[in-house]
Amino acid sequence: MAQFVLGLGEVAAADATRFGPKAANQAALGHAGLPIPGGYAVDAAAYWIQLESLGLMDSVRAAATAELFEDARQHISRVRISLFDEPIVPEVLEPLLAARQSLVDRFGKLLVVRSSALMEDQAGSTFAGQFESFLGLESEDDFITAVRACWAALWASRARQYMTHHHITPADTAMGLLIQPLVEARASGGGMSLTANNGMLLTATWGLGSAIAQGEIVPDRYDLDRNGTLRDTVVGRKDHSVHCVHHQVGPSAQAVAAPRVQEPCLNEKQIKKLGDLLVRAEDLLGKPVEIEWAQDETGFKMLQARPLKMEPAQVPDEIWLRHPGIKGHPSGIGWGSGRACVINCECELGRLAPGDILVTKVAGPALSQVLPRVSGVVAELGGSTSHLASLARERGIPMVLGVPEATRKIPDGAQVGVDGVMGVVRWIN
Repeated sequence: MAQFVLGLGEVAAADATRFGPKAANQAALGHAGLPIPGGYAVDAAAYWIQLESLGLMDSVRAAATAELFEDARQHISRVRISLFDEPIVPEVLEPLLAARQSLVDRFGKLLVVRSSALMEDQAGSTFAGQFESFLGLESEDDFITAVRACWAALWASRARQYMTHHHITPADTAMGLLIQPLVEARASGGGMSLTANNGMLLTATWGLGSAIAQGEIVPDRYDLDRNGTLRDTVVGRKDHSVHCVHHQVGPSAQAVAAPRVQEPCLNEKQIKKLGDLLVRAEDLLGKPVEIEWAQDETGFKMLQARPLKMEPAQVPDEIWLRHPGIKGHPSGIGWGSGRACVINCECELGRLAPGDILVTKVAGPALSQVLPRVSGVVAELGGSTSHLASLARERGIPMVLGVPEATRKIPDGAQVGVDGVMGVVRWIN
C-alpha cells in the first residue's frame, strides 16, 4: 500500500502536516489508548497528485491570484468539475481501494469518508461543517464518489467564503482524508471540556450524531464539574434519529418513539465515562477541546477532538433582567443585543441587516454565511455542540439554541438580548 495511505495505528498517521488535524488527532487519540473506530488516514499528497495528473495546477494558481471572483470563477469551476468527473489516477486509486477492502474484510460494516483539510480543526479555524463527511458507504462506486467530493469540497463556495475570512485560499492548503468503519451508534453526541462557568458539557441524541451537528434536534445536555460529577441534566427534544443500514443509499431519519423523545440517552455511569474521555482528550491536546463521540454495543468511540475557543463571560446591563426571557442551550460566546429578525425560511435571509439578532427554527451550518452580519443567533433547534455553535464561538458571536417556540414568542423587530454563556434570550416589547 502506498505510503500516503496509512493505518491510524501507525505512528506517522498522527502527523497533521500530512494528514490534516482531523485524521491526525484520531490517530493520536488511538495511540494514547482512547477508543476510536480505527481506519486509515490519507495523505494530502494524494490530493496534489490527483490535481497534477489532471493538469489542474495552472487553474489552481490562477484562481488563487485572481483579484476578482469573476476572474477566478472559470478556474474554480474547472478544478471542481475535474475532481468530480475525471478518473482517479491509478497510483492514488489502488491504495485507496486496498484500504477500503481491508476495512470491509475486517469489520463487514458500512464505511465513512471524512474530509481532513490541513487547516481545519485548529484554534480559531475549525471549519466546522464547511467540508464534507459521507456516512454509510457500501459500494466501491459510492466510496470513490465520496473521495472525489471531499477533495472538491475544498473549492466549494461555502468553504471559500470561510477561507476568505481567515485570509487564505484553497491554493494555500490541501485535503487529506479519514476512512473509517461506520459506528453503528445507539447514541451519539458531542462534548466541551471547558465551559464559561469552569465546568464541562456533554450533549447526546439517539442514533448518529449528524442530527446534532446539523442542528436538526434539541439534544440532551449534561453539565459536569471538572471532576466529572454531574451537576445538571436537561433532557432534549429528540423527535427523530439518523441511521445507516446496508442496501440503503445514505443516512435516513427515523421517527423516535414517543416515550424516548424525552428519555435521557445516557445514565450517570455513562456520563462519568464520557467525562473521563473528555479530560483525557484535553490532556492529550494540551488545551480545552470539543469532541464528537458515538456509542455502539461495545461502548464509546471517540470520533473527533479539536481545540475549543472560549472567552470570559460578559455581564449584561441590569436593565435586561427586567424583561421576559426564555432559556435554551448556551452555544456562543458573550453577550449581544440588536433588532430581532425572525426568519422562517432561508429565502428570507435577505431581510437581515447588519447588527440584527437572527431568530430562526433550524441552526444549520448553511447559516455560517450570515454570521459576519449578525450580533447574535437564536434558534428553536440545535445544541451547544452543533457545527454552527462551533463557528459562533470561533467568531465570538452570542448564540442560544434549543429555545422553545422562539420564532413565535419573540416579536419581529423587538430589541433582543442574547446571553451565549447563560443560555438566556430576553426582549423588550
